[in-house]
Amino acid sequence: MNPSALEDLIHALRDPDSALHEIPLDLSIVERIKQVPRKEVPDMPDRIVAATSLYYGIPIISKDGKIRASAIQTIW
Repeated sequence: MNPSALEDLIHALRDPDSALHEIPLDLSIVERIKQVPRKEVPDMPDRIVAATSLYYGIPIISKDGKIRASAIQTIW
């Protein structure tokens, strides 16, 4: 891993012109977790990511095999 990766990420999240944006976990996303079957995506952090993608109607960029095998739209 690049030693400056974390600092690069922090810098990008603070830059208003960056394509990266922080998305807070809120009730709307939490309610979407029910649409992510635990059998398909058992890891809760992955289920939160999947629920976030469902809420925003965007695909996930992931190489995680369980997410990719689920009904969640993925890119990778």
